[in-house]
Amino acid sequence: MGAKHVSDEMLLQQIAVGDRSAFSVLYRRHLDGVLSYARRRVPEPEIAFDIAAETFAVVAVNAEAYEGRGPAVGWIFGIARNQVATALRKSRVEEQARQRLGLEPIVLTDADLERVEERAAAGSEAMTAAVAALPEPIRQALLARIVDEHEYPEIAARMKCSQQVVRQRVHRGLSALRTTLGDQP
Repeated sequence: MGAKHVSDEMLLQQIAVGDRSAFSVLYRRHLDGVLSYARRRVPEPEIAFDIAAETFAVVAVNAEAYEGRGPAVGWIFGIARNQVATALRKSRVEEQARQRLGLEPIVLTDADLERVEERAAAGSEAMTAAVAALPEPIRQALLARIVDEHEYPEIAARMKCSQQVVRQRVHRGLSALRTTLGDQP
């Protein structure tokens, strides 16, 4: 079985024991999605690039911390969400410090910025199409939990079903997205 067909969960297990090739597969599989996620939440492509790099650094260092309680892609995007929050907090402090010290920020070249934007857009287009293809109840639960970051009890009340049903819908949605988007280069 080729690396393309290995689950994210199995890749994380392999990364936890030092398998660099497993990290490479996981990185290529989810980089565009993480870049797209970060780019929609921060004002500059350079910051999105940094967030993606930090996200995968955390994945590499903490792969053994993944406990398998949910899809690995959810764990990865949870890390990305935390990196976005940290970046937004730090950017205010760093900007003030740079100004006081008279330092200029590191600037990526136009080609670098263009590549970040291209990859973010590609990830966004593929993700949008994959989400649109999900059945409506699954799509609603997934968007409410992952995109809007609502808690399960709130989603269950809004959807008039149990929390367990919402959890199952989110899980099915993430699994479907992983299957669909896992085929992307």
